This record gives sequence, C-alpha cells and structure tokens, in this order.
Amino acid sequence: MGTVLHDLALHWPLYAAMPFVAALIGYVTKRVAIEMMFRPLDFVGIPPFLGWQGVVPKHGGRMAAVATELLTANLLDIREVLARIDPVVITAELEQPLLRAVDHVAREVLAEHHPRLWEVLPTLAQEMLIKQVQAAAPRLVREFLDDVREHLDEVLDVQHMAVQRLTRDRALLVRLIRETSRPEMAFLARMGVYFGFALGVVQTVVWALTREPWVLPIFGGAIGLFTDWLAIKLIFVPREPVRVGRVIFQGKFQRRRAEVARQYGTLIANEVLTVQNLLDAVLRGPRADRLAALVENLVSETVDAQMPLAWTVGGTRLREMKQAAARKALEQLPSTARYAEGYLTEAMDVAKVIEQRMLALTPLEFEGLLRPAFRQDEWKLIAVGGVIGFVVGELQVLLMLG
Repeated sequence: MGTVLHDLALHWPLYAAMPFVAALIGYVTKRVAIEMMFRPLDFVGIPPFLGWQGVVPKHGGRMAAVATELLTANLLDIREVLARIDPVVITAELEQPLLRAVDHVAREVLAEHHPRLWEVLPTLAQEMLIKQVQAAAPRLVREFLDDVREHLDEVLDVQHMAVQRLTRDRALLVRLIRETSRPEMAFLARMGVYFGFALGVVQTVVWALTREPWVLPIFGGAIGLFTDWLAIKLIFVPREPVRVGRVIFQGKFQRRRAEVARQYGTLIANEVLTVQNLLDAVLRGPRADRLAALVENLVSETVDAQMPLAWTVGGTRLREMKQAAARKALEQLPSTARYAEGYLTEAMDVAKVIEQRMLALTPLEFEGLLRPAFRQDEWKLIAVGGVIGFVVGELQVLLMLG
C-alpha cells in the first residue's frame, strides 16, 4: 500500500488525468462512430475492402426500401391523401392556365393535322371551336381525377418512386436519418463522456494497484467497445417507460416520438412526396403508359363530343389528332399543375398524415424507423471504437512509464 501511495504522490497529475482521458476516449469513439455512419457518401480507398463508405450511403438501397416499406405500409395511404383534393377547388385553381393550355393544344393539333380546314375557317369559327373545346375542360379535370383515383394502383407506384428518390440522392437519405436522429447522436457522444469517465476511475484504481502495462490499452479498448454498445442500446431500450423509484427510464428515441413524428412527416412531405415528385412518378414512372391511355381516352371522348369537327375529318386522321392531343396534354400537365401546387400541398397535407400515423405506431414499429441505420455494420462501428480506445491506452502507457 505504501508503494501505491508513494507512486500516487509522485505521479498524481497522470493519475488525475486518467478518468478525463477515458472520458475523451468515450467521446471521440462516439463522434467517429457517428461520422462513419454518414460519411463519406462515396467509397474512399482501394475497393473493395481497403477503404470506407458511410454505413447509410453504402446500404442506401436497402435502407430506402425499409423506410419506404414503413411509409407505405403503416404511415401513408395515398388513396386517402388524394381523396382530400376537391375537384371543384382544383378546377377553380387551374381555370386560367387550363384554358390557355387547351387553347394552345387545340390550335397546335388542328394546325398540324388538318391545316387546310383550319386555314379556311373564319377567325370567328376558329374561336368558337376553341371555346367549345375549352368548355369541356372542367369536366375533363373532374373525370381525370376520378379516373386516377379509380385506377391509382395502375398509374402510380409510390413505393418505387420513394425508393428511386432516396436511392438516387444519397445525401437526401443521409439527411432524412441524420435530421430525425440528431438528438440521439448528441446523446451518444454525451454518454461516451459519462461512461468513459466512470470506467476511467476504475481503470485508475486498477493501474495503481497493479502497474500492469496491459491495463491501460485493455481498459481503453473496453471503454471504446462498451460505451459504443451501451449508448446505442440506450437510444432504443427500454421501449416502454420503466419506473425505478421516482426515476422513469425509456429509450431516448421513444421519448421523442412526437418530435420525431413531426420532423419525419415534414421531411417526407417536403423532400419525397411532393406534388412535383408524385406528378413526375405518374408521368415517367413504370406505369406511365397506363396514365397515357387514360388521358387519350378522355381526350378522345372530348373530341368526339365536337361532332362538326368529327364529321369533317377522316377516321385515320381523327385518330392521329386524338393521339397528338393526348400527348400534348400530358406534356402540358406539369406546367399547368404548377399553378395549383400550393393548394394540392395544403389539401393533401402529407406531413400531418404521416405525423398522426407515426404517433399510432407500436414502440417496435416506431423503432424500425431509425434502428436499421444502426443495425447495418453496427459491429464495425463498435469495433472501431475499441481499436481507438486500445491505441489511446497504449499512448497512456508510454506516458506513465516514460
């Protein structure tokens, strides 16, 4: 005991520093683990093994599929969202741009496919014909909405759209996970400090009693491993509140359910399920041909309703005109719909729908929102923490014995 006290008196600054060094190890290993989850976006090093790519970007496709599965299975019924759109309101919102689009399409198609008829018509007759077609536009909008709702599964694949969006833009996937888990990341780093300091006190006592060189690197590695593992566990468990005396324990992510639901809903609404993205998926997605068929059918019925025009055009030419009108109507759809984007976003209210559904998830389902980001290559993150802790422990030995 006298030898121990003598060594403490002689090297007390080093002994006093040990718990703080251990706390630093705990913090640094957590920060490294956090950054390794998200950075770099692309593989850096010599492929395939010598190097690193962030866990989330590396497994982006799988994580996007998991997130989208949760979204489409538990959080969002796209039929319910589209049912919020009022045909009367949307028609009023689109009235002027729709009339301009119809005028443009009708004049272009007639001039292209029946130039002689169009040129010999008096200006007044041309205008009357355009006005007649324009008068059918509101009905066309209502029927278009009804057809899309009725055949929604045939014209829109929300899961494919969301996976494609998140997979193509890895930075978006990283932001989606990082923004909703920012407090958990800060919690990881703090826990590294607290746990590291506590283990550092034990480490100091063991070193004082044994002066065994392997104590410091072993404890350093243990601090890196254990604090990484424990901090990740404490994010998610216990899933339900557990009362111990006056203290209530619950995984931090579970405690933040309301905040996470609001953040996640807003991010999905603003970055993934936007009006433009949905429209793009309908027009260019794997089921776009079905939408084209719906529009062509509606346009065909509208043209057939203009009997004087139909009588003056042969069957083949009339069919070509219908197809051209449908094609041009689809081309005009994105620019026309943009005028109603504000109403559509407000009416569908994707953020609120997702938030409400997330609050109704079971704790296990809710955990599935973030847990896959940690589960992929989690052992590598913990192992890196152990290696860093071991190396820092070796440096401490050099200081103590040097």
